[in-house]
Amino acid sequence: MRSLQQFLADYGESHQHPVNQWVHFICVPAIFISTLALFWLIPVGSWLGLDGGAAYWINGATVAGVLAAIVYARLSFGTLVLMIGWFALSVVLIRLVEASPLSLLWTAVVVWLAAWVVQIWGHKVEGKKPSFVDDLVFLLIGPIFVSVEIAERLRPAR
Repeated sequence: MRSLQQFLADYGESHQHPVNQWVHFICVPAIFISTLALFWLIPVGSWLGLDGGAAYWINGATVAGVLAAIVYARLSFGTLVLMIGWFALSVVLIRLVEASPLSLLWTAVVVWLAAWVVQIWGHKVEGKKPSFVDDLVFLLIGPIFVSVEIAERLRPAR
């Protein structure tokens, strides 16, 4: 597997245009959270015959999170910690939607579709195809790239 630095460099090659970068700053988190929300609706715990809290918490999102954590841990411990933070924030937002009158399913579907449409437009502006077309692992790299880019922009000038 490539190193984290190589993944970020390769991802960055198709994310040079400022418009596409801003699109990704908004849409990558939206896609990440809405994808987890859709996976959240897959009742893995119930399928396993679990009841109550165990059935609720063992779902497609938590299973996917554990599997993704293996990839993130292989990249670096810091990456794993960062992505646990993304996952935790996503769970908070998912639970807030569940507690609201909104449908988690339809909210996630609308956000997911809208964010992908805007992402595709961003790559049209960029003039380059999305990185994941060549390697699906880049779907896991997007949130790391966005985190690094935002951190660099927030860092005071030296």
